Amino acid sequence: MSVETRLENANPLIYQRSGERLLTAEDEDEDFADPIDDREIFDLIRSINDPEHPLSLEELNVVEQVRVHVNDKESAVSVEFTPTIPHCSMATLIGLSIKVKLLRSLPDRFKIDVHITPGTHASEQLTNSSQTKKESPQLWRTRTYWKW
Repeated sequence: MSVETRLENANPLIYQRSGERLLTAEDEDEDFADPIDDREIFDLIRSINDPEHPLSLEELNVVEQVRVHVNDKESAVSVEFTPTIPHCSMATLIGLSIKVKLLRSLPDRFKIDVHITPGTHASEQLTNSSQTKKESPQLWRTRTYWKW
């Protein structure tokens, strides 16, 4: 008896990965306090695996550097992600994966906002509001108890 798995998006478009970030001497200097920037956040989330395909979120164009915004002075990070199809049932899981990765990687001072790119998902408002509701004690515990 075999179990058949049906993919929602069996043939997704695959995009070229962007190049690696070029590190400067200041980036490698532990005594130099450099602010967290858009590229640093993008580098943290670009390699997260898609829950449905053996590809990264960057390779599926779910996350792009232009949709990452950081205000280091105000300790705010905003990430928009674009599901591969308008009815993607994995959108909530993808958003939570991004948020948990950032919660585990960034200092506690940061407020993290992860949401679907406007107009790209049929249940965008519901999915975005569930991201906020899921920012309950379970998510905050990930910062304290789980390590990546």
